[in-house]
Amino acid sequence: MDRLLTMRVFQSVVDQGGFAAAARAMDLSAAAVTRLVADLESHIGTRLLQRTTRRVSLTDAGEAYLARVRTILADVEEAFAAAQAHTSEIAGVLRLHAPPVLAVHILAPLVEGFHRAHPRVVLDIHVDSSLEPPIGDFDITLLSDDAVFGANVITRPIVRSDSVVCASPAYLRDHGTPQVPQDLARHQCLLRRRSDTKPGVMRLFDPLLGHRAIDIEVQPVCVTNHIETLLRAALDGAGLTSLPVDLAAPYLRSGQLVRVLAPWTAGRFTLYAAFPSRKFMPARTRAFLDFLSARTRKSVEEALQAPGVLDQNAAPPAPQA
Repeated sequence: MDRLLTMRVFQSVVDQGGFAAAARAMDLSAAAVTRLVADLESHIGTRLLQRTTRRVSLTDAGEAYLARVRTILADVEEAFAAAQAHTSEIAGVLRLHAPPVLAVHILAPLVEGFHRAHPRVVLDIHVDSSLEPPIGDFDITLLSDDAVFGANVITRPIVRSDSVVCASPAYLRDHGTPQVPQDLARHQCLLRRRSDTKPGVMRLFDPLLGHRAIDIEVQPVCVTNHIETLLRAALDGAGLTSLPVDLAAPYLRSGQLVRVLAPWTAGRFTLYAAFPSRKFMPARTRAFLDFLSARTRKSVEEALQAPGVLDQNAAPPAPQA
């Protein structure tokens, strides 16, 4: 029995959610996948998977075994990559994990450019909003400031950016441009629900005075814990909101959003890349980290240099005749 093959098949059944899907993913017959898992369970002497007509789930023994299998297969992959490290070619599957907002606004825009630079790397992107992502199961996991991770996890800051107050040109034409933070009390505001801020308050910081904070009581038209909802509502002209520059960057560059109240900010955010503590990092992982850092920082810099972004008194575009 090929131990590594049976481990890979077992892991694939779990990741793909079933025997048929694993067979397709590994280009094997469904019968071969079923037999290999059965041989593995027989060799170990315990059942690893519970099978029903609708789903496959892990037993307690399967959970424990899967954790070890992932580590073993990752080590095997690293050993293989280490042997190829002296070649210039970067290839293989890169497993990425990100919450939805980072997957859409950070990862997705990188796919075309990275593929052009490294056509033999496949980006396998897993998207979910877990507050404690399974970092050990992926090559790179993107994290925001509020994510929870263990002390054994290695993190690399990708970009630090401010959260800025912005709105659509249409909203500013209809309601005017706030000139001082206190003007927000007379505007329609879109707020993110936060545990460190009172309801109905927008907190701003003045970078010219040591990031002095002030709280402005506003009348929100929308309060949500979902930042992408705020972005969509702001683009549609629903009101003023605060967004991290790295997420708002393409809309600031294109003029779909306009920053107001500069240089005031609504906080600072750091985007992290996390990966398991390993002695060897495959070349494809290093290449993607470098690409991610360079592109994201460039996007933020270009957004801050866009016309009207740095000038709080810049007028919104005139309406079309």
